[in-house]
Amino acid sequence: MRSQNATRNNNSYIGAALAFIIVFVVIDLIALTNAPIKTNPRIANDFSLYLAEVRNTGIPFMILVSVIAAILGGYTARLVYQARGNSRKQREMIAGYAFLAPYIIITLTFTLGVLLFALYVSFTDYSIFTEPKWLGLDNYLRAFQEQTFQQALHNVLWYAVIVVPTQTALAILLAVLLNAPMRFKQFFRTIFYAPSVTSSVVITSIFIWLYLKTGYLNFVLEQGLGLFGIPWEGINWLGDPRGLIQLIASGLGVEIPSDLWYLRGPSIAWMAIMVQNIFTTAPTFMIMFLAALQDINPAIYEAASIDGANGWQKFWSITLPMLRPIILLVSVLGTIGTLQIFDQVYLATAGGPLGTTNTPVYEVFTRALGKLGPIEMGYGSALAFILFAIIFVFTFIQRRFLERGTELY
Repeated sequence: MRSQNATRNNNSYIGAALAFIIVFVVIDLIALTNAPIKTNPRIANDFSLYLAEVRNTGIPFMILVSVIAAILGGYTARLVYQARGNSRKQREMIAGYAFLAPYIIITLTFTLGVLLFALYVSFTDYSIFTEPKWLGLDNYLRAFQEQTFQQALHNVLWYAVIVVPTQTALAILLAVLLNAPMRFKQFFRTIFYAPSVTSSVVITSIFIWLYLKTGYLNFVLEQGLGLFGIPWEGINWLGDPRGLIQLIASGLGVEIPSDLWYLRGPSIAWMAIMVQNIFTTAPTFMIMFLAALQDINPAIYEAASIDGANGWQKFWSITLPMLRPIILLVSVLGTIGTLQIFDQVYLATAGGPLGTTNTPVYEVFTRALGKLGPIEMGYGSALAFILFAIIFVFTFIQRRFLERGTELY
């Protein structure tokens, strides 16, 4: 019996050691493919040159990842060792991880590996073609000192404050309307949802066409206001940097100096992009609210009717409280989406005019790839992690204040 227990323990130790080695080697190999090196065509075609370059420039990164690999390997070895004496559990564990292996390897390679690469280079001066030079927190401090990133944060915060509540309210309104008894209900649902399934590139191109100074929007306003004798001068919607607060103040005879750009409010160009985003995103959230509305028990409304409640009282006291979980979900998804806006800006304005439509993601794009100057992969990565922290904080705050009462659903 003792010899069997000793053999079993030895097998458990061997299995745990093999698990540690496999995890450690796999993660290190993944790190090897993501190591920050000086890139050139010769290295891409010769693996020995690639390894030599990793030894020259990527050793600190490999050491960092090796520490993480050792921690994960130790955790895996512990799981394997705890399954000792239970052959069925061991077989299930091996089979489970065998099926998960392709997904885990792909995720580690193209998600975790890239994430660790970006985190490492965010503390360095790195341009792909040069050796990473350690800077510590300089990139992060620089981000809050440069006006371009400050203005990008300012723009995107205005965007979130205006777009998220508006598209959420509009989505609820559309869902309530389409949930009511009506003819051609499926037709209207399809029409309202169509913008959400259309390519963002196509929708943006259409709106660019509409927003031209000689486009249909100015034409409709000119013709419509002309019927009442009101003259209309065409606006270059995507090229006008004047802010909303600036326009209101100007109407009251107060001029905001150009150096106080943060007091001018969202520009006309930025508000034009907001309208497009609301038009394309609200229908997606409408579907979520519509599904939630159909799960509300009709007996609750019938009881409220018996008690004399009118339509508004039913909506305010029954519908909205029942929709709180979906409102939380839509608010969180909407905030994350607005803080990450990129494609509309890239296609329509390229961050202009005068940086009034610049966003953190577009700033990361231009800095990391050197679209407007030298390649600054390290600085761009630092901006990305700052944006991640901001999104995390906003999501935490929203959950803190909106999650209360969701148990009513």
